[in-house]
Amino acid sequence: MPLALWVAVAVASVLVVLAPLVSTLGGLATLMLGSAILVMASIGLGVRLHRPRYPRAWWLILVSVALALVGNVIWSTVLPSSITSDAAAINVIYGITYPILCAGVALLPNHRRPGAAMIGMTESAIIACGVAVVWWMLFVDPRLIDTGGIETQAYLLVEPFLDLVLFGLGVRLLLFSDSHAVCYWLVAASCAARLAADTAYLTYGSSAGFPTATSVIGWVVCNGLLAVAALHPSMARTVPLPANEITGRYSATRIYIGTVVATPVLTGIFLVREGLKDTLSSLDVVVPVTATAVTSALVVQRMRQLHRVAARRATELEQALNTGEVLQQELLFRSSHDALTGLPSRSVLHQRLTAVLAADPRGALLLLDLDKFKDVNDRFGHTVGDDLLVEVSALLREETGGSLVARLDSDEFAVLLTDAGPDEVRATAERVLAALRRPVRVQGHEMFATASAGLRDLADDLLSADVVRDAYVALHAAKEAGRNQLALFDRELRAKRLETARTVERLRGAIDRDELLVYYQPLIRLADERITGVEALIRWQPAGERMIPPDRFIGAAEDSGLIVPIGAWVLQESCRVAAGWHRRHGTVVSVNVSPRQLREPDFGAMVLDALRSSALPPEALILEITEGVLVNSGVATEQAISHLSMVRSHGVRVAIDDFGTGYSSLAYLRDLPIDHIKIDRSFMPAPGVTDPASRNLVKAIIDLAAGLELSVIAEGVETAEQVTLLRELGCERAQGFYFSRPVPEADADTLIAEDHHGTVRA
Repeated sequence: MPLALWVAVAVASVLVVLAPLVSTLGGLATLMLGSAILVMASIGLGVRLHRPRYPRAWWLILVSVALALVGNVIWSTVLPSSITSDAAAINVIYGITYPILCAGVALLPNHRRPGAAMIGMTESAIIACGVAVVWWMLFVDPRLIDTGGIETQAYLLVEPFLDLVLFGLGVRLLLFSDSHAVCYWLVAASCAARLAADTAYLTYGSSAGFPTATSVIGWVVCNGLLAVAALHPSMARTVPLPANEITGRYSATRIYIGTVVATPVLTGIFLVREGLKDTLSSLDVVVPVTATAVTSALVVQRMRQLHRVAARRATELEQALNTGEVLQQELLFRSSHDALTGLPSRSVLHQRLTAVLAADPRGALLLLDLDKFKDVNDRFGHTVGDDLLVEVSALLREETGGSLVARLDSDEFAVLLTDAGPDEVRATAERVLAALRRPVRVQGHEMFATASAGLRDLADDLLSADVVRDAYVALHAAKEAGRNQLALFDRELRAKRLETARTVERLRGAIDRDELLVYYQPLIRLADERITGVEALIRWQPAGERMIPPDRFIGAAEDSGLIVPIGAWVLQESCRVAAGWHRRHGTVVSVNVSPRQLREPDFGAMVLDALRSSALPPEALILEITEGVLVNSGVATEQAISHLSMVRSHGVRVAIDDFGTGYSSLAYLRDLPIDHIKIDRSFMPAPGVTDPASRNLVKAIIDLAAGLELSVIAEGVETAEQVTLLRELGCERAQGFYFSRPVPEADADTLIAEDHHGTVRA
């Protein structure tokens, strides 16, 4: 506790001890002067120390004590002869302080919210009315009514009556307080002490000519309690309880219910007693009955308040329940629907699909995946991509009527077509794809949102997971077939998919099991048919099995991402082997690079590391890529170009593999980092066939490369006629079965050595 609080307790205690010893008017004035100064000093210091949020109430209490001090000064100086010389005037002077004190006590629990000033007023008024009845019967009636002094001494009731009001406000503080609100308890006790002191003065002091010791002690105790309350720390941290807690507290309810019951009972007892004593007067009836009536009215008012509170709470509860139901429905919708498009999610699709399969499985599940949607996000940003998805969602709903349309993933959609035969289902699927092929306007851009689609017919012997799985199998088949088309599920697709999955699983450990091999196919200079380089080609030889050709596992490796570690191994191995050939014979090596490898952030560093570890000069390495790697747009293409530009700056050369089979645009030949183009075998004239169109096409490619200062390599050369044609057209190098099939390292070493020593090729 603060030191100031202990000092206030000590000073108040001393004043209480001195109070019974006072017997003169001057002594009483001095005692009350000291008591008033203690209160004012304590309030000023307490507000400064504890800084209550709303100090206004304490300043009003200080003003009331200061006015009482002024009254004491007037009492002791202007009217010093006798306390009864002008008692009515004195009571009027002191009476002025009460409204201010009542206002201060009433504002102590003010929380600055609407209606806060009236909280607890009804309860405290009920209790005060009950106390007033008892007070009237025990003190006023014997002192003023039965003696007939009411006509000349009615002014004596002013202060005790105001004390009753103050007492009610003190009771209200108790209704607000909790076990830690010591300040409220002290102020309420001060109000009770003031009522007791003024009642004692009314009963005994006014007729004796000087206040009794009880009155003086009561006044000093009243001020002492205010002083201690002002310095107690709880004066800053006590806050009012909400109205429902005040009315619902068990102790408060017991008090005012007991008062309501006791008031009419005591009134009846008082009237019977007065009647038996033959001293019953009109005031004996009017005052208690009026107090009882007021108490009853207050009870009715309280019931009305409780009814309004209950009605308001019921309304709030109903609103809360309605709001909760709306929120629950919204949360349920959000958990089962896509936030962007508003379409049902995967869980809703599975539920509906399960229900359809259990009832009447007529129809099909259509899965769609937008082609190259990632490029849209990379080129135009995700906001454009999101708007495109919204447009696609609306188009799917429009083209499929009342069918369930769901969004499964970023650019994956599903349509559950029900109550339709196979022909109708296929017609709907084709109509959807045709609609997606039409241009869509999104944020000022004309875009094409073509899609690959997989269709799986429903059957009563299938589970929902089976249908979705099979539809995905068909979808992947559509992608592998070139995208922008529809694929129907059949058993062969599933078998192929399972075979691919098994291939991927077996391929995962192929490097560690030393099952991967690198074969080498010579690159021939057509001018003299000498070997200038080799192309590295991967082979897979599982232990105890026949060799697996590349076309059976390269695609699976690409889709699964295994092509990244496999491609890195092929590059390392090829550079290691070719380093010796290059030192002895100047042979270069060409290594295929997949688009997936070029998406790796460390691809360029991996190439340079392979060159350093093998001591192969950069100019002896050619990286072969497909056209699509450079022609596509977006972040992936930019990254690929950056990788290739970096390795070319170190001397590595880049070749376009299978030139002419991918894209019609030739601008990339001029602007992008490439050094060679390889003519695809499909452009070569068939063996034994004279084909002027093929000849002219090959010549056009060779002339185009020459104009751009690019060298040309022809693939798939199988006959002497093709060699002669390529030599006539100016092609520099070629490779194919005519010269050599891909062979293991040892055989390639022999071929290169023999070629270097001038051995004639068979």
